[in-house]
Amino acid sequence: MATVSGYIHPACDEGEKVDLIQDPVVVVTGGAGYIGSHMVKMLVSTGHRVVVIDDLSSGFEWAVQDVDFIRGSIGDRDLLRRCFITFDVAAVIHFAGMISVSESSRRPDLYYESNVVNSLVLFDEMLKNRVDKLIFSSTAAIFGNPSKSPIDESCEKNPINPYGRSKFMVEEVLADYDLAFAFRSASLRYFNAAGADPAGALGECHEPETHLIPLVLQVASGRRRSIGIFGDSYPTHDGTCIRDYIHVEDLCSAHMLALKHLLSGGQSVSYNLGNGNGFSVREVIAAAERVSSGRIRFEILPPRFGDSPILVADSSAIQRELGWHPKYPELDEIIKHAWHWEQHYHCQGF
Repeated sequence: MATVSGYIHPACDEGEKVDLIQDPVVVVTGGAGYIGSHMVKMLVSTGHRVVVIDDLSSGFEWAVQDVDFIRGSIGDRDLLRRCFITFDVAAVIHFAGMISVSESSRRPDLYYESNVVNSLVLFDEMLKNRVDKLIFSSTAAIFGNPSKSPIDESCEKNPINPYGRSKFMVEEVLADYDLAFAFRSASLRYFNAAGADPAGALGECHEPETHLIPLVLQVASGRRRSIGIFGDSYPTHDGTCIRDYIHVEDLCSAHMLALKHLLSGGQSVSYNLGNGNGFSVREVIAAAERVSSGRIRFEILPPRFGDSPILVADSSAIQRELGWHPKYPELDEIIKHAWHWEQHYHCQGF
């Protein structure tokens, strides 16, 4: 069990005296989730003081380790106000939100509320408290079905599902806030986050799990009988969707560079984050079989609405401008770290 300290109750009176904690902190929304918890671990390891805000709707308390923790929603203005008047906040890293493409098509209302409306509440409270630096967790889904591959930042943004549209809306808001309020931001468009902490302290954990690599490895470990491949007639070499898988640690290192950029006075930026290599669903299954030395059973299911055939990143801009380079670019190594987590520390047994 992680040590959770510094809980701040969202309700407080306007006239209540609050002692400002003077050490500059980085607020991480969604810091109990998969990517957020890895980000918190990296921030702490590099000497940053961190405050996590998470309602634990998809995150886990055990993933919040040795930092100040506020349990609640970023849509709660009182909670945010209390946070910003209690801590000397230098910047916010914003992971909180909903992430399932298929679910967003069934319940777009939930996605626009969680990803757009709540983000607007967060930005408003930041401005009221003179916090003007934010790193935003965006997505490759803003590109929809891109006209070229790999995808660089100049590609047309044409999201084809509510999840992608909700993230693109927030990027547009941030561009307007930059012009109007000098509200500096870095929008980082993830391709497919994967892998786990190489030391085994953290890993991917969703309930229910929807991401390909952990699902495949659950079959390899015997926790799941088989997985479904959603469509095998896409215009790719083997008929299955192709994605760019990026190690979660490499994502976090990009956030560290973006944080340094903003804190040193840098202007707002937007970057695509991936390895530049695409792998089909069948190729991911084959790699998992190599790493686990087991057989992965699967069945072909109808395609999901809103899935793009190919999403592969051109990340040369962040490499050129911020000096970012992936440490774990190989698919087998990404899966190896995820397999170690699945074997020894997966959610139910953590």
